[in-house]
Amino acid sequence: MKHLLLTLVLCLGWATSANAVDRTVALAAKPAKLLSDYGLFADLTEQLPVEGVVPYDLITPLFTDYAEKRRFISLPDGVTATYQGAGLPDYPVGTILVKTFAFPDAAATASHGLNLIETRLLIHQADGWVALPYVWNDDDTDAVLKRAGKRLTVEWTRDDGTVLPIRYAVPNVNQCKGCHVTSGELIPIGPNVRNLNHEFEYATGSENQLTYWAAAGLLSPLPADPASLPRIANWLDEDHASLNERARAYLEMNCAHCHSDGGPGKTSGLFLTWEEDDPSRLGVFKRPVAAGRGSGGFEFDIAPGKPDESILYFRMASTDPGIMMPETGRSLVHEEGLALIREWISRMEE
Repeated sequence: MKHLLLTLVLCLGWATSANAVDRTVALAAKPAKLLSDYGLFADLTEQLPVEGVVPYDLITPLFTDYAEKRRFISLPDGVTATYQGAGLPDYPVGTILVKTFAFPDAAATASHGLNLIETRLLIHQADGWVALPYVWNDDDTDAVLKRAGKRLTVEWTRDDGTVLPIRYAVPNVNQCKGCHVTSGELIPIGPNVRNLNHEFEYATGSENQLTYWAAAGLLSPLPADPASLPRIANWLDEDHASLNERARAYLEMNCAHCHSDGGPGKTSGLFLTWEEDDPSRLGVFKRPVAAGRGSGGFEFDIAPGKPDESILYFRMASTDPGIMMPETGRSLVHEEGLALIREWISRMEE
């Protein structure tokens, strides 16, 4: 059933030109109060986009308290993003990236069965990217701009049926900058070429996202066979990716936006990008630059073969605001991700 309604909308033409994205609103200095003001969706509640707003997903996404995410991209008519290697394309002014966070809810009226929590927009304006969080109302009919962020209590149902209340944090605009700033510039994180390079179920069938984007005029110029381009590993795919590839992919998406040469965490000397190949910069036998509570009293960021003596593992396993990493974007420990990193460190040779 995944993407079934989206397929129906695109095939029947419900998303008409009457619902075209309002690029004037998107590029205005003062952001719109309501998500509906942008004209991104033919049906907000169902998360059905208008024509020209394209859904996408990522091979390995960021963890956010087990929230499900719906992602979309919209470019101005007649322009494309420019391919510039395996990293981020050069997205043109007027690009809108949309990400809705939601949790399964048996009482939800929408066919997707989700309680919509927030939708974050990244808009490429003339002076650079801006990040705007919109919080959904109780009946999921629209979302209101909350530049100061908001704390919400939402319920998440575990696989075993137990319900866990989550103190969910909608970030304020400055917290968005805390993750999205590289070398002083706010930029997107997820939709880079290596993380888009896989199949997605479109109205016309399953197709490589890069191939589809190229044909739709969203991305150019691409090599003849986009599927042959580099791709990040799927952190859950034990059948087609090694333990090291899966762990590195997880760290790339959950940590490397800060722990990179241009990120806020560069002063730590810990660099967790997909391309990094220096074991010391990855944390192996690397001593922390400061020995506060965040070190847990341990000697190395990664002590090979000893996850319980590794600062990286210690901080990922914590929910203490003064210790936990990532320090924003979650209130829970990602148990599956933590287990992956534990196994990765455990199998390193001492």
